[in-house]
Amino acid sequence: MRVHHLDCCTMCPYPERLVHGRGSMLRRGRMVAHCLLVETAASGLVLVDTGIGLEDLAAPVARLGRGFVAVTGLVAGSPKMSAFEQVKALGFDPREVRHILVTHLDLDHAGGLADFPWAKVHVHVAERAAALDRPTVMERNRYRRVHFAHGPDWAPYAQTGEPWKGFAAVRELPGLPPEILAIPLAGHTRGHACVAVDTGSRWLLHAGDAYFSRRTLDGTGTPFGLGLFEQTVAIDAARVRENHARLGELARAHSADLSVFSAHDCDEFDALRADQARVAPPVAR
Repeated sequence: MRVHHLDCCTMCPYPERLVHGRGSMLRRGRMVAHCLLVETAASGLVLVDTGIGLEDLAAPVARLGRGFVAVTGLVAGSPKMSAFEQVKALGFDPREVRHILVTHLDLDHAGGLADFPWAKVHVHVAERAAALDRPTVMERNRYRRVHFAHGPDWAPYAQTGEPWKGFAAVRELPGLPPEILAIPLAGHTRGHACVAVDTGSRWLLHAGDAYFSRRTLDGTGTPFGLGLFEQTVAIDAARVRENHARLGELARAHSADLSVFSAHDCDEFDALRADQARVAPPVAR
């Protein structure tokens, strides 16, 4: 399966050094909203996360909240940053996106759901419940009702089957090929999950917000600002730390046949995009 790496969309939180662990205290950093577009033979196009949606980009404060826009330094305005427009730029009809598999439903991961109202949305049952019920103040801020107002075609899952590289995995997602798996990994949210995609040559593991910086996995130390934010917003901070250890071990043990990456690390995103361009240059459609 061919996989395209999309940034939907860029955020520039302040300051650079606290975001990346390097650079200036006077410049802004850079974070991406890393989504995947997967071409499948029988299931059409599959999106892994949707990033910020078209309507969010047009009216970010009204739809996402002043606090989110200020803290993240969201780069808004251009519809070209949306998954919808990037699918078109690759030469596809957006209606070919038949399935969306979300790592979780935070506003910067699920904002584009309304741009693909016909798509089936695969999500952990605990995440869907949290997003619709919003039982705490923090969850009322992170889950935006406008993102679900169109009535998504939910396909909730929970039951895990045969383990995948030591992790419990959901292998039977309705309508999706067996090469795409969900790996429940709660902590950041109640129903957070990673998504594994077998490209044929190696596995890709989209870890969502299970971690925020590659430095967390490679042992060089989580940047202070990201670490503080990560622990503050986590539903279960202890489980988040456990997930860090498990994902770091996974990345080291399977470096030959697996790429582990998070949703917001720009260095990981740039490296994967460069590798994609080198191995499989864009093909005109």
